[in-house]
Parts: sequence; structure tokens; C-alpha cells
Amino acid sequence: MEKIFKKVKRKVPVLAFALALGALYACDKDFLDVEPQAATEETFFETEEDAIRSVNAIYGNLREWKVAAFAHLALTHVASDNAEKGSDPGDAAFMNDFDNFTASPTQFILDDYWTGQYQAINLTNQAITNIPPIPMDENLKNRLIAEAKFLRAHHYFNLVRAFGDVPLITKISKEPTAEELNPGRTPKEQVYAQIITDLDSAAMILPVRYGAADVGRATKGAALSLLAKVEMYQKNWQQVFDLTQQVMGLGYSLTPKYYDIFRISGENNSESIFEVQAQTIPGNCGASNSQWAETQGVRGQFGWGFFIPTTDLENAYEPGDERKDATILYRGEVTPEGDKINDNAPNPRYNQKAYVPASVTQECGYAKDQNIRILRYAEVLLMHAEAANELGNTQAALDALNQVRNRAGLSDVTVTDKDELRNIIWHERRVELALESGDRFFDLVRQGRAAEVFQAQGKNFIAGKHEVFPIPQRQIDLSAGKLTQNPGY
Repeated sequence: MEKIFKKVKRKVPVLAFALALGALYACDKDFLDVEPQAATEETFFETEEDAIRSVNAIYGNLREWKVAAFAHLALTHVASDNAEKGSDPGDAAFMNDFDNFTASPTQFILDDYWTGQYQAINLTNQAITNIPPIPMDENLKNRLIAEAKFLRAHHYFNLVRAFGDVPLITKISKEPTAEELNPGRTPKEQVYAQIITDLDSAAMILPVRYGAADVGRATKGAALSLLAKVEMYQKNWQQVFDLTQQVMGLGYSLTPKYYDIFRISGENNSESIFEVQAQTIPGNCGASNSQWAETQGVRGQFGWGFFIPTTDLENAYEPGDERKDATILYRGEVTPEGDKINDNAPNPRYNQKAYVPASVTQECGYAKDQNIRILRYAEVLLMHAEAANELGNTQAALDALNQVRNRAGLSDVTVTDKDELRNIIWHERRVELALESGDRFFDLVRQGRAAEVFQAQGKNFIAGKHEVFPIPQRQIDLSAGKLTQNPGY
């Protein structure tokens, strides 16, 4: 793991296209700077080490402020019914726009999200374009390109769910055309097709597992799992069933105790399929740790106190569900690690999955050593259950679903009615994955329940509008109007 971190922080060339370049700006919260440098692909992409470094930079960018922190958490956690802004009422009050669905196209967090994802895609495109001619070990070359394709798919999946049609850019040209410099929006169906192509290609090349020095890199299981998720969002149930079946045969297993998944000792365990690596390296605070954890830690004690669990999420857990205590950290409680949460903390609840104990190094301010879980085996089981139910294979659905429930200390579900079982699986997905990578808002949209759920909670959700976020006005302006706005904004 440390090997990846040490190779990430360096001068990686960024051939910025208009969308990314126009929105990059200096920010003292950035903890991993992947910025434009004087080097070009002609002077950088020459050796095997250059190829490795270029892909490591993509992994490093997964921790970048716009990718992992406020922008990501606003569009995923706060926009859902799982979390609200938290912290002090007057601190970052603009976050309430995402809770209330009142964010306008000029909201800068939208531009941060867009820019962060395209900055990452730019890095992937550099690697995919420039690694092939390098004289180096062919197996390593193919693997690095496959890793970059997996990561490009990950970022485009984030974009297409958030905005719908988005510019699809898959290469870096030495002499870019006007269209390449200022692309329009690509129909989301084409974006999804490219995501699937990238993941299919990656899955054929990536290994099932790595040695200790490369833990954290994308694997075959990661590519197949993300592909299953992409197919799920398009309701291609047979593909979801088949893909999850493949992953279920790759040797993953549920961690016996749910709480252990989210502790530092539980990182990259038998349930982990893909997670963003975060580790404080003494003397190098800017390169490797996670502001994802810092922004959500108990305010004044472990972090900034944002993105706190809602009462609605708290009430969603069944009696005896062990996931509740592992997900929600309460004011005044004593953690299993022995930390007493301040009795006077500003908020009653915090995200326990982002909690980093006081015993972990504080060298970089608040402790930030907390990996970001992106894909877990439990989610694969729940995707398998959902697909099996939609295909009429009730027993397979129950078998997968009950593995997840039993681990949480809950009894088997025996329901056989398809509609009732679907709702149970959806509920399990919510409580199992709450406050992790942030699928709840997008899940409600794909399930066709967003308006019903959010309007019942008194939120300003308008059907036919708020299923996607507005295209950032800054990007429309930079494109001289070539980018068009989503309906209703």
C-alpha cells in the first residue's frame, strides 16, 4: 500500500482540455495536488516508471478535495435522505441547497464536482493514450491500461448518474480539433456504452488479486462488480445476475462482524472489492490521507462534523440490526476503541464509518487514516438478490439477501411475493450501504421512487427535474453556450 502512495506525488503532466482547465483553481483544502506541470507527454511518457506513475496519479486523485470531500458528499449524502449538512448551522450553509433541492446552476459545489471528475478522466485518458508506445513489459503495460479504464469508467459513472448527458472524452490528441477542445453533451446511452466497453476490457486483463505491495489497485472483481452495478442502473437484470455470479466465485466473503469493516484494521479485507487507500505518511501530510474522513468526524474532536445521519436513517434500522451502531456515532457514547464522544458535540449523530480513533496519528491535524469503501462483497450479494428477484428466481434472491441479513444479526426473510421482496431488498441496500460511497440518491432515482420519498419528507423535489443536477453554469459559459442545461433549471 505504501508503495502506491510514494509514487503518486510527483510531477504528472496534465494536458488540460477546456472543461477541466477552466475550472481548476488553487484551494488550501486540496490534499493531493495533481496540477498542470511544465512536462508534456513527449518528455514524461518514456519509461516503464513513467507509466506506473501516471496510473498511480489517478489513484491519488481519488482522494482529491473535489472528488472525495465536499462536492462528492453534497451530491450523494446530503441530496439523499441518509444525511443532512450537520456541523454548525452557519458553517457551509450552502450545503442545505442540496438537502432542499434548491441548488442553482451557479452553485460552486456543482462546478467542483464536475471539475473533479473530469480532472480524473483527463488523467485516465493520458495514461490510456500515452502508455501503449512505451517500450516496457507487455503484461504490466496491459494491466496499467486496464486499471486506467476501470477508473475512467468509475468517474464517468459518477458523472452520468449526476448530470445525465455529459461530454464523452476518451483520448488526448496532439492536435485537438475544435470539437475536442469544446465538446458538447453526449447522450447518456453512449456514455453508458463506453463505461461498459471500458469495464469489459478491464475485466479481461486485471488480476483477481495482487501482492501486498499493490493492494488497493483495481482487480478483476472490481471491474466485474462495477459492471454489474452499471447494468443494474439500466435494469439489465440477466447481465447483473451473471456478473454477480462471477464475482461470487472469486473468493470474496463477508466480514463476520459488520463494525470491523470500517476500522483501519479491516481495510482491504476479504469483503473489500475496491476502496480508496488513505494512510498518513509522517512528513508528507499532503499526499495520502483522507479528507473524506476529516470532514465527517465529530466537530471539534475528530473533524469538521459535516454530513450527519438523519433521523429518517436512524429509524430505518430494524430492532437488533448491528449495522445501526456501526453506522451512527452518538454524542456522549464511548466507542469500542475507548474514545468518549463529547457530550456537547454540536450534533446528536455522526457517521461512524468515517470515524478514526484518537489513537491514530494526529500529525496531519485531525486523524484522516480511513479508506473510502467503494465496492464491497455485500453489495454484490444485494445486486445478485435484486437481479434474481426480477428474473423470478426467488430462492437465489433469498439466499443472497439472507447472507447479508444474517451477518447483521437479523433473521431470514421468507417472503416470496416479487413486489414485496423487491422493497425488502431495496431497504437492505439502504441500511447496508448507508453513508459509504453514496448511492442512496441515485438508487431512489433508478427505482422511480425519488419524488415519492423526498416529497413525503417535505423536500422541494420536482419530478422530471431533480432526478439530475443542473449542469454547472461556469461550464456552460466556458463552452460559449455549447453545453446545454438540464430541463427545468
